[in-house]
Amino acid sequence: MMRWFQALMPKEERFFDLFARHSQAVLAGAEALRAMLEGGDAIQRNYQIVMDREQDADDVTREVLIAVRRTFITPFDRGNIRDLITSMDNTIDQMQKTAKGIKLFDVTEFTTEMKDMADAIVKCAQLMQEAVPLLRSISTHAVRISDLTAQMSALEGRADELHDIGLRALYLRCAKADPMAFFIGNEVYDHLEKVVDRFDDVANDLHGIVIEHV
Repeated sequence: MMRWFQALMPKEERFFDLFARHSQAVLAGAEALRAMLEGGDAIQRNYQIVMDREQDADDVTREVLIAVRRTFITPFDRGNIRDLITSMDNTIDQMQKTAKGIKLFDVTEFTTEMKDMADAIVKCAQLMQEAVPLLRSISTHAVRISDLTAQMSALEGRADELHDIGLRALYLRCAKADPMAFFIGNEVYDHLEKVVDRFDDVANDLHGIVIEHV
């Protein structure tokens, strides 16, 4: 009876706009992080962009969580909304940690595998940005959302492979000759892998919403 009643009630639609705004901040942050890995002057310039976009994303997350508490009828389950915006925000939080690590250790050169992992991060952000607006009409776009989440999960698997390949090469090159370089490179690889892992969490949350509402 309650579900029937809720279906007739007007729902607060601004959540979709907030998700879209957040995904834009995440994509901009991902592109800036990738640009940092070009080294040189790009590091400082794009570092600040990552910081600024992370703040933008935090602001949107706060709006979503406040709206969840104050809105009578939400577009879908409140727990799903909280989980999704939290996992989305975790992606750019981890990008911020990555950028800070690069600055902290004065990293100026990056391996091909690091850059390829950053490319995967940008692609994941693009897929997320495409997926979240489709939640407005879950039934209509269920197949497309599921396809996008599958692509995000596949990128996470590829990033894991790049991590292992790059870290092994770094070990062979630096573990004995330059242990500090290995330690620092390992930190960068670890941060990049965690960013992609957080996108896989987003994919899982999106897929879960589709399963519950279709």
